[in-house]
Amino acid sequence: MSRYFGAPTRRLRRGLLVAVAVAVTVPLVLSGCTPTAGTTSGKAADAGDRTYALVVHSVPGDPFWDVVKSGAEAAATSDGATITYQGNPDPQKQSQLIETAIADKVDGIIVSMANPEGVQGAIADAVAAKIPVITINSGSEQSAAFGAMTHVGQSEFPAGQGAGKQFNDAGVQNLICIVHEAGNKGLEDRCAGATDSFGGTVKNIQVDVANIADAQNTIKSALLADPSIDSVLTLNPAIAVAASQAVAEAASTAQVGTFDVSSDVTSLIEEGKILFAIDQQPYLQGYLPVTFFGLYWSNGNVVGGGAPVYSGPGFITKENAAQVAEYAVNGTR
Repeated sequence: MSRYFGAPTRRLRRGLLVAVAVAVTVPLVLSGCTPTAGTTSGKAADAGDRTYALVVHSVPGDPFWDVVKSGAEAAATSDGATITYQGNPDPQKQSQLIETAIADKVDGIIVSMANPEGVQGAIADAVAAKIPVITINSGSEQSAAFGAMTHVGQSEFPAGQGAGKQFNDAGVQNLICIVHEAGNKGLEDRCAGATDSFGGTVKNIQVDVANIADAQNTIKSALLADPSIDSVLTLNPAIAVAASQAVAEAASTAQVGTFDVSSDVTSLIEEGKILFAIDQQPYLQGYLPVTFFGLYWSNGNVVGGGAPVYSGPGFITKENAAQVAEYAVNGTR
């Protein structure tokens, strides 16, 4: 059984579809935030001519963003539209990619905001050009203020609180939180949320997701230097795998929990080497915005009512990992 708000996975899917259907049947005009349908390039009335840009703060080969991309491509194929995908973790370069999409007169821009202030100007330019914007993954608190139609993702601080509670249930006392990307506010919020709810002590440790071997050694060194560390929270599936290996190499009994999912993570959960994973369902973060844009251009629907559309958090544990693993191998979870 899935632990997404206590409901089975199939029931969740049905509930999500119903929720989206209800949300999109109520047109809403957000003054100053969203353009009027049909006012950008003049080609938006025909689904086959629509092009959307997905511009995120990814590094090359990141499996999380590959899932987001898969979701966006699946929705675009279903709608007969075209999706372009580009990513860069540098907010200045990400802003340049957004500006390029504006110049190309796309019919919608989907953007993640790991550094909201760093991309604010480019998003403002898109809104001024009457191109609808949907933010995903990071930056939910700033999304509406920046003029986005809605945000699809999870609220990171409450998700971090959920992680802290999971570790409380495991009876651990000394937690290290592994931040793999400097300056990413969403990651900082995850650790802050865990610190808020965890009953023991929490220390943040910085690593670089671009060098997994070094990250593993850093975690291993921390465990060896302080044998009282009995829990590790990672914020990325690749770092989670590295942390699990570091625990084994250090002959530690520390429990590992993580944010985000991969086939490797679900396998390690099944083996009892990772305690839990928090799943924000990245496939939905790609799929839903494309669907929302299609409804916007074809029927004038605006989803969200000025509030985020939550794709998570859900908790994957040993009891439901096999079910999720079935989809993870397909690149959709």
